[in-house]
Amino acid sequence: MKITFLGHSCFLVESGSTRILIDPFLSGNPAATTKPEQLSGLTAVLITHGHADHTGDAAQIAKSNGCPIVAPFELAMYFARQGVAVHPMGIGGAFNFEWGRVKVTPAWHSGGIELSNNEFEYGGVPAGFLITINGTTLYHSGDTALFSDMKLIAEWASIDVACLPIGDNFTMGIEDAVKAATWLQPKLTLPMHYNTFSLIAQDPNEWARQMAEAGLNSHVLADGESIEV
Repeated sequence: MKITFLGHSCFLVESGSTRILIDPFLSGNPAATTKPEQLSGLTAVLITHGHADHTGDAAQIAKSNGCPIVAPFELAMYFARQGVAVHPMGIGGAFNFEWGRVKVTPAWHSGGIELSNNEFEYGGVPAGFLITINGTTLYHSGDTALFSDMKLIAEWASIDVACLPIGDNFTMGIEDAVKAATWLQPKLTLPMHYNTFSLIAQDPNEWARQMAEAGLNSHVLADGESIEV
């Protein structure tokens, strides 16, 4: 499995001919270097919740690639109204796609879909994803606080790589993300959702230091950088 960090919480996950994009926030991201039109041959777009820094380019990318959006039910229906092919899911549910398996996990956050004039539409319950492709499992936690049921997620799957937020303020910070990794026990952990905006400014090297202190394997990816697991 090849994992490419595209900034904020966006990752491109590739295995064989399968190309999965998670939480695309590119054109509105001041730190992102990849443009939506550069992404081709995608199999599916997965979205954890309805905030604009996770849904930003999803409809455009899904339509241009002719692929479905996989998301919590209400969020999927929002995109369906825009003419996007969707596959709705719910917390705790799993589905075996032709390309792999997705299980939806809880995430402690909010999920309103941002409309104009500071109005919101109910976007369903925020989620994370356990994604298994060709025998390798990636856990993308979505935006979340630390919660003890992460211990249960570790029982659901042997996690090869976990993507966890470290930005604090809206999600887990550094210390809580280290605790989450302790509970989840992934073979490798990647940080996300930090330094995009001043409110979530964090030092990923300090996080990596604390991870190493806890005996946990981590890697900090620069924007556009890839790692294979």
